[in-house]
Amino acid sequence: MSKILLYIDEDSMDTDFVQALLTRNVDVLTVADVGMLHKSDEEQLDWATENSRVVFSFNTRDFYHLHTIVLERGSFHAGIILAPQQRYGIGELMRGVLHLINTKSAEEMHGQLEFISDWMR
Repeated sequence: MSKILLYIDEDSMDTDFVQALLTRNVDVLTVADVGMLHKSDEEQLDWATENSRVVFSFNTRDFYHLHTIVLERGSFHAGIILAPQQRYGIGELMRGVLHLINTKSAEEMHGQLEFISDWMR
């Protein structure tokens, strides 16, 4: 079972959040890290899937819609984690993300969409 590798989209690239993840040894890349700034959500999801990374986004509506389209096509993605923007502080987000990635493997995330609120303690 392999660890979840995170890919933070443009909407969610809060420096403090990313730094907090890195400090806790979470394998995380942002769209800026890989030269994907200003690309479409579909391009972001494709890149993440090709690189076995789970997308983390505040863009719940668009990524939920993309998740549905991908499944309707009979395809898959490496996983999506969604958090409503500005509902949670960095500490709460961290607890939710750490709980999720310490519970589920990368394989268990394939084709799955998780709401961070379900992983808050």
